[in-house]
Amino acid sequence: MREASVLAALPAGSATVSTSDLATAAALAFGSLVLLTVGAAALSSVLQARSLRAVSSGLSGPVSDVARLLRQRRRVPVSADRLLWAVGTWGLLVAAVLMVAVVPWGESVALPMGVGIVWFNMVDVAVWALVWLAGWGANSAYGIIGGHRFLAQALGYELPLMFALVAPAIAARSLDPLVVAEAQHGLWYAVWMPVAFLVFLVGVLGFSVSGPFAAALGSDVAGGVAAEVSGLDRLLLLAGRHALLAAGAAFAVPLFLGGGSGPLLPGWAWSLLKAAAVLAVLVWSRRRLPVLRPDLFMELGWIVLLPLALVQDLVVAVLVVWRS
Repeated sequence: MREASVLAALPAGSATVSTSDLATAAALAFGSLVLLTVGAAALSSVLQARSLRAVSSGLSGPVSDVARLLRQRRRVPVSADRLLWAVGTWGLLVAAVLMVAVVPWGESVALPMGVGIVWFNMVDVAVWALVWLAGWGANSAYGIIGGHRFLAQALGYELPLMFALVAPAIAARSLDPLVVAEAQHGLWYAVWMPVAFLVFLVGVLGFSVSGPFAAALGSDVAGGVAAEVSGLDRLLLLAGRHALLAAGAAFAVPLFLGGGSGPLLPGWAWSLLKAAAVLAVLVWSRRRLPVLRPDLFMELGWIVLLPLALVQDLVVAVLVVWRS
């Protein structure tokens, strides 16, 4: 197993990685993100059509939405802060790209670093500001309410998510996602860290503003942070939500599902298949789970999820010390 220092900015031997290898890894990572994002939108369209007893071919819904939003004229509220508004609406897609940059696809990583888990968590925290800016920058009462709703929910899921990320790092003794994936020979971490895995998935639904955490986009506040967003801006905001969900599903693979390990197929193909399976579960669950009030979820996150995540970390730490 390749060893990597927790304090090192790059994993050992990364300085010898050629430019062509990095370019190939970047193309694989970002191509996979596009594929997963389109797949998430298509599956969501199919599930919505089934709930309405309509017929959908999968891509017909997303394609028609893209065409409609590209033709739609942009509306700008009076006295809106255009810069902050643009940062918030466009930034979610950028955050998803930064997250997937540290995901290993087999042995390929677009942005190899020894602290990839910290990087992922840093970008996840930045999503707080992006969603809030999307509501605040519009200078709209509904948008501001939606932004503050998201902040309240983020307070409930962020700490449990952080401690869920700690569990695989403790077991692998590294913050490098590639090292964590390589450490799961014989048994995936999802099997003996089920609480951390489930809490991580809850966090992914949270920072993608999906499922139980869609109160920031609630119909009772005319769409919340998306109330004033239209045209290309709305398209990028919706694409950013799907992309964040896809990036979270992809990051779950090296952390809990053994990375690209598997028979017959190359490592990158296994990583993509596992990410697609996790993404399908997330898309299905976000349409099945009810939207929670932010105050209720804060109570659930701090009283239930956080203690469970801490106990999971303690169990992992004890097992690691006992094995050594």
